Amino acid sequence: PREGAASLPPPAGIVRPPLCARLAPPTANGSGGSGRGDASHLTRRGGAGVGAMSRRERGLEPGPGGAEAAAEDAESAEPESPDQCLSLLPWDRFSAWLHCVCVVGFDLELGQAVEVIYPPHSKLTDKEKTNICYLSFPDSNSGCLGDTQFCFRFRRSPGRKVSLCCFLDQLDRDLPVYLKKDSAYYYGYVYFRQVRDKSLKRGYFQKSLVLISKLPYVHLFRTMLKQIAPEYFEKSEAFLEAVCSDIDRWPPPVAGKVLQLPIMGVIMKLRIPTYRDKPGTTPIVQNMHQADAQISMALPTVHEVDLFRCFCPVFFHIQMLWELVLLGEPLVVMAPSPAESSETVLALVSCISPLKYCSDFRPYFTIHDSEFKEYTTRTQAPPSVILGVTNPFFAKTLQHWPHIIRIGDIKLPGEVPKQVKVKKLKNLKTLDSKPGVYTSYKPYLNKDEEIVKQLQKGVQQKRPIEAQSVILRRYFLELTESFIIPLERYVASLMPLQKCISPWKSPPQLRQFSQDDFMKTLEKAGPQLTSGLKGDWIGLYRHFLKSPNFDGWFRSRQKEMTQKLEALHLEALCNENLVFWCQKHTEVETVDLVLKLKNKLLQADREHLPVKTDTLKKLQTHINDIILALPDDLQDILLKTGTT
Repeated sequence: PREGAASLPPPAGIVRPPLCARLAPPTANGSGGSGRGDASHLTRRGGAGVGAMSRRERGLEPGPGGAEAAAEDAESAEPESPDQCLSLLPWDRFSAWLHCVCVVGFDLELGQAVEVIYPPHSKLTDKEKTNICYLSFPDSNSGCLGDTQFCFRFRRSPGRKVSLCCFLDQLDRDLPVYLKKDSAYYYGYVYFRQVRDKSLKRGYFQKSLVLISKLPYVHLFRTMLKQIAPEYFEKSEAFLEAVCSDIDRWPPPVAGKVLQLPIMGVIMKLRIPTYRDKPGTTPIVQNMHQADAQISMALPTVHEVDLFRCFCPVFFHIQMLWELVLLGEPLVVMAPSPAESSETVLALVSCISPLKYCSDFRPYFTIHDSEFKEYTTRTQAPPSVILGVTNPFFAKTLQHWPHIIRIGDIKLPGEVPKQVKVKKLKNLKTLDSKPGVYTSYKPYLNKDEEIVKQLQKGVQQKRPIEAQSVILRRYFLELTESFIIPLERYVASLMPLQKCISPWKSPPQLRQFSQDDFMKTLEKAGPQLTSGLKGDWIGLYRHFLKSPNFDGWFRSRQKEMTQKLEALHLEALCNENLVFWCQKHTEVETVDLVLKLKNKLLQADREHLPVKTDTLKKLQTHINDIILALPDDLQDILLKTGTT
C-alpha cells in the first residue's frame, strides 16, 4: 500500500464476530442439547415448523455489538459458559452438516427411485429428487460391480428459505474462501453397491446410500460412508435412523477447532481449516487413546482429494491444466466410471487453491441432468464449467468443446508413465479413445520440467503416494501465489489514504481497477519476483482478467476493502467529541446524527465489520450521552426508536 494508505486486511482476512449460537450443554442422558437417546424422534415436526419462526424468536439473531477486533484462533478461544449458550432445536445440529440422507434403489417399472429420505421432514423438490435419482447410479456402461464411491453436485431449486441462515452464516465466516458454501448448490456423496442376486428379477442388487449436503467436505463424507454404508445394506432402515440420531448430536462445524464426531461406535476426529491458516499447511489431528470401547479415527483432511493419483494419467500436462482451470475454460473429463470422473474434477478445481474456482463444476454429469441441454447446446459457445462424464454419448455431444481430458482407469503407476502428447480434438471420436488431453490450447507459460522430473523420480523410488500429492499440492500453491501476489499488491494500492477518512463525510470510495495501470506494475513487481517460470505472463493476466475467477476474486476483495473503510470511518466517529458537536447544532441535526449512529451500529453487526468491541461500546456510550443531553420528550422517543 502507498504511504499513509489505510491498512488492508490480508486476503479473506475479515475479522469475524463470535458464533451467535452454540450447542446447549449435555443433558442428563449425555446426548447433548436435544436430550434424545434413541432414534424414535425421527418424525415430522408439527405446525409451521422451524422455518416459520423468526431468527430472533429462535434465539439466533445476534444483537448489536457482535463484531470483535482481532480474530483469535478458534483453538485458543475461551469456551462460553452454559448460561451464555443458546440451545439449538431438534435437527438443527444435523442440518448444520447435512440436508438429508437418501436411499436410491432400482425399480423394474420406475427405474431409479428415491426409496427413503431421512429425516422425514426434509424437503426436496421433484426436480431435485429426479437429479438425485439419476446422479446416484453409475451409467450402465460403467459396469461398476461391487462397491463404488463418488460424488456429484447439482443446483438447488430456487426460492427455499433457510431456517438456520444466521447460525450457518456464522459458521461460514471463518472458512477459507474455497471452502465457503455455495447456497445455490448441493453436493451428493454416494456409496453405490451392485452385486449379483438371483432372488431378484433383474439378477442384481443395486442400491445407493447418498448424503446430501451444502458442505464440500469430500474426504469427511467419503470416510463416513465407508463406515456406515456396508452395515446399512445389511441392517436397513433402523440402522439409518440411529446414524441420523448420532449426527444430530455432533458439535457444529466450527472452523479451527478439533471436532469429535461419533458415528456408530467410531469417533472421527478432524479439524476444519480457517482463513487464518497458512496456505499449504495442515495442522495434525492427534489420534488420542479412548478410555472407553469406542474406536478413534483421525482424519488428515476434510476436503482434499488424492491429488497425485488423480493427475497421474495426465501429469505431463499439469501446468497446462492449471492454466485452463485458472482461466475458467470449458473442460470435460471423460472417464470410465463416476469414481474417476468425480475425483479428477475435484482435483482440477482444487489445483488453483487458495483461489476459489468461481464457475460451475459437476464431478459427475449425466444425460438426464436438468442442465444437460443448457450445457451441451451448439447454438452458443460452451460455458465456463468443468464436467465429469462417463457416458459414451458425450464423446459425440461434446465434440465442439475446446478442451477434453480422457482418462482410463486410475491406477498407481508401478513404472514411470510415458510422455503423452497433447492430441488434436478431431482424434477424439469415442469414449474409448486413448487417454490424454485433447485441445488446441497453447499454454502461456513455458513448461516446468523440474516438477515432472521430481514426480517421475518419486515413482522410480516408490515414494509414498501421499508424499507425491504433497509435492504436487505445494507446486500448484506456489504457482497460484506467484500469479496472485501482484494482483493483491495492486488492489491494495486502490485503498484511499487514511487522511481522506473524515467522520463528517461518507467513507471514501475505492479507486477503480485499471487494467493498464496494473499491467505497468508487472515490470518491477510481477510474478518473476517469486517464480522462475518464463513465458507470456502478461498474456495470461490479460486472459485471466476476463474470467469468472477474476470477477469472483475481485468482488470478494472489493467487499473486504469496503468493509475496512466502513470500520475506519466508525473509528473516526468514535474519536470525535460528538456531545460537543451537538451543543453547536440544532436539535433536528442532533436527532439525525443519533439515528445515523444507531444505523452504523446495526450495520457493523449485520455486515460483521472488522471493528474492535471497544469501539462499538464507545460509540454506544456517545449515543447515550447525546440522548441524555436532549429534552425529556426527545429522550423518550430516541430511546424507544430502533434502527432501520
